[in-house]
Amino acid sequence: MGLFSRISSLFKGPEDFDLTSGGIAKPLFFLSMPIVVTNLFQTAYNLADTFWLGQYSTDALAAISFAFPMVFLLISLGMGISVAGSVLVAQFTGADEEREAEYAASQTVTFAVIVSVILGVIGYLAIENFLAVMGASEDVLPLATSYMEVISLGLLFMFGFAVFIALMRGYGDTITPMLVMFGSVVLNIVLDPFLIFGFENNPVFGVLSLDGLESTLFAATGYTGSGITGAALATVFSRALALVVGLAIMFRGTRGVQIHIRDMIPDLSYLRRLVRIGLPASIEGMGRALSMNLLLFIVAFFPDAVVAAYGIGTRVFSVIFLPAIAVARGVETMTGQNMGADKPDRAEQAAGLAAKVLCGVLTAAGVIIFFVAAPIADVFTTDPEVVDIAAQFLRYVALTFGFIGIMRAYTGSFRGAGKTLTAAAISVLMLGIIRFPIAWVASGQLGERGIWLSFAISNVIGALIAYAWYRRGTWRKSDLTESNVNPDKTNIETTTGDD
Repeated sequence: MGLFSRISSLFKGPEDFDLTSGGIAKPLFFLSMPIVVTNLFQTAYNLADTFWLGQYSTDALAAISFAFPMVFLLISLGMGISVAGSVLVAQFTGADEEREAEYAASQTVTFAVIVSVILGVIGYLAIENFLAVMGASEDVLPLATSYMEVISLGLLFMFGFAVFIALMRGYGDTITPMLVMFGSVVLNIVLDPFLIFGFENNPVFGVLSLDGLESTLFAATGYTGSGITGAALATVFSRALALVVGLAIMFRGTRGVQIHIRDMIPDLSYLRRLVRIGLPASIEGMGRALSMNLLLFIVAFFPDAVVAAYGIGTRVFSVIFLPAIAVARGVETMTGQNMGADKPDRAEQAAGLAAKVLCGVLTAAGVIIFFVAAPIADVFTTDPEVVDIAAQFLRYVALTFGFIGIMRAYTGSFRGAGKTLTAAAISVLMLGIIRFPIAWVASGQLGERGIWLSFAISNVIGALIAYAWYRRGTWRKSDLTESNVNPDKTNIETTTGDD
């Protein structure tokens, strides 16, 4: 078997496996593997920005350390709609109710557009004051503000593409979003250095020994780059093209769930349903985002080198946790489809298997990170002080990575069952009630090491809470497909609850 055939064998679509019957491991693997790759591509956006801006200046690197949590907060405010749409599509697909799945997807796209535009405007108007409150220094504030202004105006494209991924995942197709994401990431990586540095002192030309070409291009354009704003422009433009492709795929309906113009007229009764399911997911996302921002408020009391190190550490975590996030999304879809098919035992088996595998894989990754923390940090910056601090951060947290896997697996199953409030409660407990207070108190006694310690402690406790809550079995009582259906509009009224 050739290399291409071996790689291709790792990716199979919903036509190749059944999420509601047969073995558990195989469909969960084939569902999750493309999500791992998709999330890896998505993280490549942030890593590309971090790498090139690290070459640009330490202040620019510190600026995106402030900007990234704000981006996450804006997306988290609207992410409940995508989670609700994904869960509804999954449960209706599992129940063989294709028309209802299409209507759910169409309404999700409509309200996602509306919400993202509103949040983008709010973010654009409030960003400078927000970052100032968060403690951005005088050198960092204008850089972080200019970056976030572009991101806010392009939030429609960033959030819209996330919704496309979620809806396709609910149907069981994780390969198509992976391929679209690949093209978008390649474009972003290509654009980044040129929009940041322009044609003057651009490291790309130096590495390729094309200084003469750089001089020619500079003489013709006079473009010296847009700095941190250029990184934001590259991200927004790449996501915009990805969204256009994603919408074209869903309108055609040849792969994954299909959407229809006739079903996209805003249906306020359906909005209430999306809110009932999605609001807790938004709360969960906001809890994570607010935790990042509150921690950044603490970090801001330290020198810019610590802020930059914090940004490097959180981005490395975002890569390491890709398997956990991906498998959790796979468990979410498997739980949703099996709840729709009235097979809760199968959903529980998927969550248990995922928790065990992720615990083992991430623990092994943590051991490796512990020993190579400094070389990893060195990739992102030329400042030796930042490297030392970032390596310390990574070592404090690395050996608790496995607990993140356990927590993610069970909260993913909660969301798939429609128990989004439960998943949100676990997240808030872990981040707001445990991590932030520990960081606040310990940083006063131990300096930045107290912040790193808060990550490790909250990871362990969060996993224990998620496991104990899941074992109660209250998630089994949810079935979102039980409803009164209007056959003309497929307008579905239902009530859901959380324990």
